[in-house]
Parts: sequence; C-alpha cells; structure tokens
Amino acid sequence: MSKAYKILVDSYLDNNVGISINFLSNKLAIDLRKRLSDLNASKQLILAGTGNNTILKHDRSIRNDAIYWLDKKHKNASENQFFKEMDRFVSYLNSTCYTGIIGYEFHFAFYDAGSFYKRHLDQFKDNSHRAFSMIIYLNENWKDGDGGELCVHHEDHSEMISPLNRKSVFFKSSKLEHEVMLSHQPRMSVTGWFKTN
Repeated sequence: MSKAYKILVDSYLDNNVGISINFLSNKLAIDLRKRLSDLNASKQLILAGTGNNTILKHDRSIRNDAIYWLDKKHKNASENQFFKEMDRFVSYLNSTCYTGIIGYEFHFAFYDAGSFYKRHLDQFKDNSHRAFSMIIYLNENWKDGDGGELCVHHEDHSEMISPLNRKSVFFKSSKLEHEVMLSHQPRMSVTGWFKTN
C-alpha cells in the first residue's frame, strides 16, 4: 500500500489536506464495515462528545454521531488488521517525513441519517499530543445528494470532500477547522489521530 501512502502524503504537502482514493484494501474495508454494522446492531456504540476526559461534553446540537473505540484488547481480526496497516503507515511517515509519531488512537464513527458535526478543531485546548487527523470512509455506493461531506475550512476557501468507500483524508490536527455536513444516509468511517510528544 506504499503507493496509497505516497499519494496521501504528497497531496497533503501540496494542499494541507491529503486524500487517497483507495487507501484501504477492498477486503479490509468490507471487514471493517461489517464490524461497525454488527456493533451498531448490538447497540455497542456510544454517543460521541466534545472535549477530552477532563472536560467531556455531550451536546447534540454540536455533534450527534455515535462512536466505538478500536482497541487491540478486543482481539478482533478486522481491528487488528487495521492496526497493522496503521503501524506500516506510521513507519512510512516517520521515515519519509520525520514526523516523530509515537502512537495513535482510532474509533468507528457512525452518522445516522440526520446526523452532523459542527465546525471544530481536532486538537484539545489543554493537550497538544494530536498531531495529525485521519479519516477513512466505509460507505458503499455513496451518491451525490446523500450529504455527509467533510467540509475543510482553509484560510481562503472551503473544500468539500465526499465520504466515498476506502477514501482516506489526512491533515494537521491543530491547523484546519472542519465539519461533517448533514448526512441523509447512514455514514460510516474510521476516524483517528496520530500522536507525538
């Protein structure tokens, strides 16, 4: 997948937002989508909040998606395969861009029809460990009109990114405000952050 890594990083360097259309293998995308669907069906997702553990808030007028944190302790095959992919990507980033990434955290995000996430920045006010944000979409057959675009706010313009299956988006957590537009269909992704000291 090093070609997908290069495309993602090169586009990030060109535009401050990296985009790779087929970042995940089709099989891994299918496996992760099934995992998220099963978790949702068994009601294991939790309402997402804003802020970190010390100032966590739940305000459905700001954000109303549901999440599930990935963890190696789950011993789930699709989650573990995803972690292997992220380990390879971190190695690529650290060897080619000297990013100094020492870890990461990821969760599934499920936006039911009618869900959104208002404009925000990913880095916490009291914690600067999140260096880069990454979103990987798991939506089959997504069409224009289904909504759920990622709107990234650059200094002089806004960029709308459709949540197409296997597409990855990568940007600096402290720099770009962004939002998830109103979704008209169930919208699925893996979302996370690469951390430094």
